[in-house]
Amino acid sequence: MNIEITDLTRRFGRTRAVDGVDLRTGTGVFGLLGPNGAGKTSLLRMLATVIPPSSGSMRLLDLDPARHGPRREIRRRLGYLPQNLGYYPGFTVVEFVEYFALLKEMPPREVPRAVAAAVERVGLGDRAKAKLRTLSGGMLRRAGIAQAIVNEPRLLLFDEPTAGLDPEQRVEFRSLLRELGRTSTVVVSTHLVEDVGAACAEVALMHQGRIAFQGTPDELVARGAGHGTGDAPLERGYSAVLAAVRV
Repeated sequence: MNIEITDLTRRFGRTRAVDGVDLRTGTGVFGLLGPNGAGKTSLLRMLATVIPPSSGSMRLLDLDPARHGPRREIRRRLGYLPQNLGYYPGFTVVEFVEYFALLKEMPPREVPRAVAAAVERVGLGDRAKAKLRTLSGGMLRRAGIAQAIVNEPRLLLFDEPTAGLDPEQRVEFRSLLRELGRTSTVVVSTHLVEDVGAACAEVALMHQGRIAFQGTPDELVARGAGHGTGDAPLERGYSAVLAAVRV
């Protein structure tokens, strides 16, 4: 298992953003569904070693992120696209992706080839030398995906990855997810049911910091039958699905 978490909790003051989550998953694409405020981003930030848990245990890639040495090794083998990714507007696409490759301590001789491959993989080859400030929102999101995959990570974490992408780009990204999931553990946090249904073998539904349901996308759709999916926010059928899984 590349992700093993037990009774994981994260508090912010008196608020429990993540409340006793248990989760184990290996190679493949895992969907994390839920509306804003469900705890998805806080859970992903812990998996990305950005913030520590308040309590509970966590192992990533069979390493303990609570210890400095293993945490550094996890970060070398990790790809992470946060919901809001900061960037220097004056960087070109190549410079931006190269910057993250170096942060991940990739061997310098491997960086140029890896950067070029990642940029091509997200369809930005013709904009490789363009400044980030000149890119559309969708192109910036694709540049963010490129930095996440540049080191060919074993663990990939995407927070709302299709935000800003047009329908055609979403289809292309879902195809990329399936490809990545053949060799890596990929966790996709989203509120779009279709993102999960098209690419994920397993899905967890979060509600108020807890896992309300875990199973296949078909099982989740069956629980919320009659409420529609498509490229629509989960909130449209969310109450019905929660009732169906008896939260």
